[in-house]
Amino acid sequence: MEGVTMGSAIGLRADFDSSALRRLACAAKSANQARRLLALAEIYYGGSRSAAAKIGGMGLQIVRDWVVRFNARGPDGLLDGKAPGQRSRLNDAQRRALGETVERGPIPAIHGVVRWRLIDLVQWQYEEFAVSLDETTVGRELKKLGYVKLTARPRHHAQNELAMDAFKRGASLPSWQRSEQPSRRARP
Repeated sequence: MEGVTMGSAIGLRADFDSSALRRLACAAKSANQARRLLALAEIYYGGSRSAAAKIGGMGLQIVRDWVVRFNARGPDGLLDGKAPGQRSRLNDAQRRALGETVERGPIPAIHGVVRWRLIDLVQWQYEEFAVSLDETTVGRELKKLGYVKLTARPRHHAQNELAMDAFKRGASLPSWQRSEQPSRRARP
């Protein structure tokens, strides 16, 4: 295999040393960050990348990735990041239109509903922008816009308002009575 040479190892930043990384590892709140710091401390100490991979419990490629992240962002680069997730299907204009539609409320003659439900907004979004979303996604988008889901308190169809008012008025006034003498006499 002529002409194929191994690339040289990426050097570590000069503003840290082995003992500084070990101190940071002791103070780290994340076990993964501490493990990565200890692996890089081994390289600073003069150990091989293979020894660092063994300490970190990973392969050489992962150690190389840690070195790149550490060089770019320091010890914070060794923290686990949150995955970005899938990009939103709604752009800013569509999100604004959704918020405005919720604010205006439905027009029963046009929209066929008297209040917006998530499933109605899913249908409106599809008809308006040809964007297919599910109810969960629309609910999440509305939550990002600052809306909360309000539900009416259930009410029985045969509930009597007058009886409720009378009960509330009567129940709120305490009716104290003196009790009679106990039927049993206390034993001496």
